[in-house]
Amino acid sequence: YIRPETANGVFTNFKNVVDTTRVKVPFGIGNTGTSFRNEVTPRNYTFRSREFEQAELEFFCHPEESFEWYKFWREFRMAWWQSIGLAGDNLILREHDKDELSHYSVGTSDVEYRFPFTAPGFGELEGIAHRGSYDLTQHQKHSGAKLEYFDQQRGELLPNGSRRGERYLPHCIEPAAGLDRGVLALLCEAYTKDESRPSPEFMKLHPRIAPIKAAIFPLVAKDGMPEIAEKLYNDVRAKFGKIGFIEFDEKQTIGKRYARMDEAGCPFCFTIDGETAKDNTVTMRDRDSGQQPRMSMDAVVPFLTEKLGV
Repeated sequence: YIRPETANGVFTNFKNVVDTTRVKVPFGIGNTGTSFRNEVTPRNYTFRSREFEQAELEFFCHPEESFEWYKFWREFRMAWWQSIGLAGDNLILREHDKDELSHYSVGTSDVEYRFPFTAPGFGELEGIAHRGSYDLTQHQKHSGAKLEYFDQQRGELLPNGSRRGERYLPHCIEPAAGLDRGVLALLCEAYTKDESRPSPEFMKLHPRIAPIKAAIFPLVAKDGMPEIAEKLYNDVRAKFGKIGFIEFDEKQTIGKRYARMDEAGCPFCFTIDGETAKDNTVTMRDRDSGQQPRMSMDAVVPFLTEKLGV
């Protein structure tokens, strides 16, 4: 059994979700999983492959409010991609022309990214489709099961102040993103070359998605520096270890350690040196700017909390 979409599993379980969770419209059912395309000619790394990962949300709403929700999800999904590092001219939101729409679609917009292999054009990253009530209508028709939603908050106002209620098939807004393509876009956007640096190539990953969140370095492996660094490392790992790696390294020159973290996309390095034991400060090295201001060791965790958004 090889499924072409992850969406149909949501529509077939629509009634089960409504009946068991007592959820109220508007609501969404999201899922991720593997999808397949047997007509695809693989090319451009993971941009086109026969087996790929999708993340989809089927958002059910009242027909009269569906276009407002469609506009909301268009803007929200665009803003989300921008928030994790795809801001700039390489990212656009494009509304489909009428002749491009799928048979089920009332309206569709694509979040598109300018990949190196599509430049100067763009490639689809995510589609936001207004599917209307097409899917629930088809499932209701062919299964014989009633899939209408009874909305107690709508309908004629009764003398006792309550509502008569209204039965309707909800409309569906579907943001559907390619996870493989998302990772590929983030890698393409992050790859940076700066010839003025001793090590010119680095990954300018947004701190929220950088796999290594921070690195702790003793300047040299003596004079009590490793012990102080290890304490800071344990404090930082206790706070942020669940969302990413925290690196500890005391080998090679400090410049080579910085370069290694730059290439891995680590946004912040903290170095314990001879001044640390005297004034409880460390050197914070910023990956993007290369600047190295000093800060209190007590300020490291609050600083990372703000920068990592946790």
